[in-house]
Amino acid sequence: MWRIWLLFDPRRVLVGLFVFLFVLALLIHFILLSTSRFNWIEGPNVKHAAPAASQTLTVDPTKAPIKPA
Repeated sequence: MWRIWLLFDPRRVLVGLFVFLFVLALLIHFILLSTSRFNWIEGPNVKHAAPAASQTLTVDPTKAPIKPA
């Protein structure tokens, strides 16, 4: 195992590893911030703006289909 460090400079490997892990941690945190469940800045259950128009469904009982007996 010690021979692998003869091929790679330990300082460069460690710096590369730390940079990779830092970028990975930032990526994971930004992905979590983009979800509504794990967004710790705005909080859970953030209410978004209501839609401009709401649709209602009305049923006319005189025009309901008749089920055969």
